[in-house]
Amino acid sequence: MQPYLWMLLGSFCFAWMGAAAHALRAHCEWQVIALARSSLPLILGTSLAVLGGARLAVFSPGILWVRSIAGSVSLVCTFFALTVLPPSHVFTLSSTFPIWVALLSWPLYRERPSPQVWLTVLGSVLGVALLEMSAPSENLDEAALPRWLAVLCTLIAAFSTAVAMLGLHRLRHIHPWSIVAHFSGVALMFSLTAFLIGGSLSAVTLPPALPRTETLWLLLAVGATATVGQLFLTKAFSSGPPAKISVVSLTQVVFALLLDMLFWDRRFNALTLAGMALVLAPTAWLMLSQTRDLKRDVTIEVE
Repeated sequence: MQPYLWMLLGSFCFAWMGAAAHALRAHCEWQVIALARSSLPLILGTSLAVLGGARLAVFSPGILWVRSIAGSVSLVCTFFALTVLPPSHVFTLSSTFPIWVALLSWPLYRERPSPQVWLTVLGSVLGVALLEMSAPSENLDEAALPRWLAVLCTLIAAFSTAVAMLGLHRLRHIHPWSIVAHFSGVALMFSLTAFLIGGSLSAVTLPPALPRTETLWLLLAVGATATVGQLFLTKAFSSGPPAKISVVSLTQVVFALLLDMLFWDRRFNALTLAGMALVLAPTAWLMLSQTRDLKRDVTIEVE
């Protein structure tokens, strides 16, 4: 049961990370939040890997670079989206990554997606449309571009996460802190690049700034929760069955929904909840079906 518990704790940490990042949206550029997300895990991950006697992987294996680059793309896209959309929406849309895994199997492994996969894609597209239809009216004018851009970035993040998860399960022989340190180092380079390019893509109206100490505490919270959550996610996916672990990862949507209601007093209408259900239910159905198919194939091979 340990991998499932690790993933549950990781989802809880990532939900708090999303809440802290969303709270900073009007007081920090999203690039600064991404820098906080990547720099603290790099420092802690590298330090704990060295203190624990783990070997730091830098140039090899190649699959580690694939995982880190894909995860970094997902990180940058996610933190832009968190400054525009509610965290529960971001986590709902990013939870479509198992569908991308199934679709990637077509060009990579020549496995044509089944009708079930196409149904899940259709359900997710309808769910995204409902989520956008339920958006507040003030986001439909001058802020329409950043909102739609945030949705697009979240879907890109889901695609990148699928690539990262395909590689993470093949890194069981590498210490989790070494994986966290490598990913955080690459993510820091991506975040620095985004920061140097400069300019916030968000078009929200900025209220008065938070006190500096509160801003720093929130940035620290982003980095700390990301570090712990990344460790739990790495341990879960490297030691447990990816399909089942992915189902547990959907709980971060529930945690994010509760935090949205707690901190921002958001009330979700029937259209919003229906959109979330259309995204999450087909995704969970697909992952559970893949798990059953895997068990059946293993049973046939053993027999």
